[in-house]
Amino acid sequence: MKHNTKNYDYLIVGTGPYGSIFAYEAAKRGKRVLMIDKRDHIGGNMYTRKEQGINVHEYGAHIFHTDNKEVWDYINQFTEFNNYINQVVADYKGERYNLPFNMNTFYQMWGTKTPEEAAAKIAEQREAAGVIAHPKNLEEQAISLIGTDIYEKLIKGYTEKQWGRSATELPSFIIKRLPVRYLYDNNYFNHRYQGVPVNGYTSIFEKMLASDLIDVQLGVNFFADKEAYLAEFPRIIYTGMIDSFFDYIHGELEWRSLHFEHEIHDSNNVQGNAVINYTDAETPYTRVMEWRHFDQNSDEGKSVITKEYPQNWDKTKEAYYPVNDHKNSEIFKLYRKEADKIADKVKFGGRLGNYQYYDMDMVFHAALVDVAKEFKNFDAS
Repeated sequence: MKHNTKNYDYLIVGTGPYGSIFAYEAAKRGKRVLMIDKRDHIGGNMYTRKEQGINVHEYGAHIFHTDNKEVWDYINQFTEFNNYINQVVADYKGERYNLPFNMNTFYQMWGTKTPEEAAAKIAEQREAAGVIAHPKNLEEQAISLIGTDIYEKLIKGYTEKQWGRSATELPSFIIKRLPVRYLYDNNYFNHRYQGVPVNGYTSIFEKMLASDLIDVQLGVNFFADKEAYLAEFPRIIYTGMIDSFFDYIHGELEWRSLHFEHEIHDSNNVQGNAVINYTDAETPYTRVMEWRHFDQNSDEGKSVITKEYPQNWDKTKEAYYPVNDHKNSEIFKLYRKEADKIADKVKFGGRLGNYQYYDMDMVFHAALVDVAKEFKNFDAS
């Protein structure tokens, strides 16, 4: 045996939330697990590191929010959460607005003070644009929901930067559930449970993977010795890109990627808010995070900010957002059929394995559902 040197029951490819939950639950049941990850750290995109006493989210802002009590109780085994509430500010060419769209936004935009006034203003703009019964693209969907002013200032530029294409070329479903609140309420996530881990996200994964039955190897590329891994391990949990696993036999699935620039400032407060979105087309980044406002921890006189730049994806970059249009959805169906053929050997999970954007709580829930299926007979015995 080249890799399965300890009679491992599982090989788990990827140490992000899906893979780590699976490893933790397998070890609880006495299973021996080898985990490998091509990165030099655990935790996937939830990885956090300390900088100037601050928990910096290396791959963009991660705020845990959910209405799922089972998931909330589960993650609280591994960490203590603070009471952070996400309240985003939007900057359009120097004008500042509250997000998500609520009575504060409407007052800042139009001076309307009551829900009736705001609703009338939106209806007036929808009528002027022509009421669209069946929106065919994102632009039509947005205007039909929120009118032209908010679309032009707070949606169009940001969205086109994010996806790298015109809003008229994007599917309407991207913002089908656009939150519009006729309340003075800046809470971005209207969920019962919300917060950020006091000790950062990485501490969660360190606790999950602390078992003597779990071995972790970092900086290891599964594809450098794929056939040996497949031959040696009785069961593989794969959380990488599904098209890559099958050598792109049906073509490449499209993604959008991100680039982050971190800056250290000699200040206790650079921008006055945890997250500011830049919604005009000219500013190259989409948002700026100031991490000390997420957990109030920082060395005195120091702050770290991160600028987030959307970019086209290629194989040298991290994949963040699947482009779930018709073309890519059809390609993914072909890969899903390939995965079904080897389901007894390989389980595909996580956002990369399922070509789906997940909020963190959705990944936790999906992992717990799959764990229950995997160990159904074991748990019943």
